[in-house]
Amino acid sequence: MGLSVAGLEMLVALASHELMLFASVGILLIGLDDLFFDILWFVTRERRRPVTHLRDMAGAKRVTGPLAVFVPAWDEAAVLPAMIRRTLSAWAGEDFRLYIGCYPNDAATLFAVSPLVAADPRLRLVIGEADGPTTKGDNLNRLWAAMGADERIEGFRFSAIVLHDAEDVVHRSELALYRAALARHAMVQIPVLPLLGHGRQWIAGHYADEFAEAHGKDLALRARLGAPLPSAGVGCALTRNAMALLSLKRGGLPFRPDSLTEDYELGILVGTHGLSAAFVAAVDDAGDWIVSRGAFPAYFGAAIRQKARWIAGIALAGWDHLGWIGPEEGSWIARWMLWRDRRAPLAAVVLLASYAALVAGALAWSGHMLLGWRAPAAGAMLQMLLAASATLLLWRLGLRGHFAARAYGWKQGLWAIPRAFVANLVAMAAARKAVVDYWRMRRSGAVVWDKTRHSESDIALVASAVPVRGL
Repeated sequence: MGLSVAGLEMLVALASHELMLFASVGILLIGLDDLFFDILWFVTRERRRPVTHLRDMAGAKRVTGPLAVFVPAWDEAAVLPAMIRRTLSAWAGEDFRLYIGCYPNDAATLFAVSPLVAADPRLRLVIGEADGPTTKGDNLNRLWAAMGADERIEGFRFSAIVLHDAEDVVHRSELALYRAALARHAMVQIPVLPLLGHGRQWIAGHYADEFAEAHGKDLALRARLGAPLPSAGVGCALTRNAMALLSLKRGGLPFRPDSLTEDYELGILVGTHGLSAAFVAAVDDAGDWIVSRGAFPAYFGAAIRQKARWIAGIALAGWDHLGWIGPEEGSWIARWMLWRDRRAPLAAVVLLASYAALVAGALAWSGHMLLGWRAPAAGAMLQMLLAASATLLLWRLGLRGHFAARAYGWKQGLWAIPRAFVANLVAMAAARKAVVDYWRMRRSGAVVWDKTRHSESDIALVASAVPVRGL
């Protein structure tokens, strides 16, 4: 065996060993974090508690008065008119006003929604002075200002603010749930589940798996533990008083205009200011779960851009904006939840090391079979780490499949297992882009709304969506 071949054998063996060691330790630490979270979810859930019915909630004190619904929009001509029609139809008879935030340089969206606005007094078109896109937070702040101007001119006061996006499919009983729950809480978040249509089972499907678990377990446990509850930005409502308080704390702007994830920060601030937040999963009189649905990216590039925005806004810029909750503002549980929200870049590094270890291991075995290299062998400690990591990975895949099956049926529960590989690829690519985007934001000081584009095909998902099975 030549010197170069021997050196290559040593290099591959060393790389394989070190990568496996790093990956197994990383998976073990993150996996134990998740396992502890899962155990808390199991031991704190009320197994005999009946399903929450809207009719039982409506019997208590309710929030009365008009509701303001905020829908920020940039380049949404393809989906916004259909969303408006669905919303007006679903909430017929409800006392609400839908505020639509547009930009003067977005002629397509303006032409698409103007006929609807002219025909229905429940719609209010708000056109900002600055060309778009700015940020979603800036758009929402303009809607907040327009709502306040309407209150002063017309001499009334909205009782709550509801947040939705331009592609959402609202539930007919959503506002009734908010009126019941906001009588006891400052903020209410309902489950959000992505739409799944034919031919969108891989990229869009991994969103369905993640949201099914996050809104079937994670948010539920955070609410039980009393930790700050992040807003999803859709399917979320806040009382007028809570929004006024956050506005006063921020100089008149309740939404941070220089944030990529203003909704997440809004929810965390509600908790840190001592206001009550609730995650409510309930069924209406027809037995349907009251959830908010929406279309998510069906292509790899779009998914990377969206998740990069989330990672940059929550894990990186969110650290700058919110810091860590101090002892006077919260408990170790609140800081633990912030750590879980911000660990995405570290998890991506561990994932990258894991796949690199698989490649290095495959090269080592190929060299053994073809070139007579020594068979790769792992020490006892590494074997224990690999076994523990593999066990934790199987546990995670099992839970992911369980929650996907609860929300979408057993077939999607099975598909959730191979889709975890797709989720990992998106997460690694998104983490890299998030770091680059964050570095550019810090350098330039400019934050731009890198929104997810939607098309006419997203509207067809409404008819082909799988119904919610259970939460």
